[in-house]
Amino acid sequence: MSVIKPTQLHGLNTPEWLCKFQMIYQNLSKDNLNSLTDIYHENISFQDPLHKVDGLEDFIAYFENLYTNVITCNFEITHIINTSNEAAIYWEMRYEHPKLNSGNTISVMGHSHLKSADGKVIFHRDYLDVGSMIYEHVPLLGRVIRYLKQRLSK
Repeated sequence: MSVIKPTQLHGLNTPEWLCKFQMIYQNLSKDNLNSLTDIYHENISFQDPLHKVDGLEDFIAYFENLYTNVITCNFEITHIINTSNEAAIYWEMRYEHPKLNSGNTISVMGHSHLKSADGKVIFHRDYLDVGSMIYEHVPLLGRVIRYLKQRLSK
């Protein structure tokens, strides 16, 4: 197992599927979502805190739906732990949505567990705080969520 920084990713016996994954996600936008077919297996199993999707066609449709209303969405991969067919990717996502946070940038830290088969990602599970991603930025609900978080941290 190796632990490396993203700037060191290419080379150092890093599997090609993982190099491609990093490159595509750090350049992903609503204009190039078709590039996801280059890194995901046709039998992809994807899960995040809000959805579970199986199969490449449904996965691409899910991403197209996610990106429909975002103004921008960028990923910065900050840390990677990998073996030849499995990885943990730590990232920061910055996005803007016209209906959340008055359209201003929202930053969310998270990580992904990935497994590969046939040189492509076949399993992808995201772990992130949905409250800091969505709920805290909805006008009325956001105040309630922030209040509850503050109360629980005391």
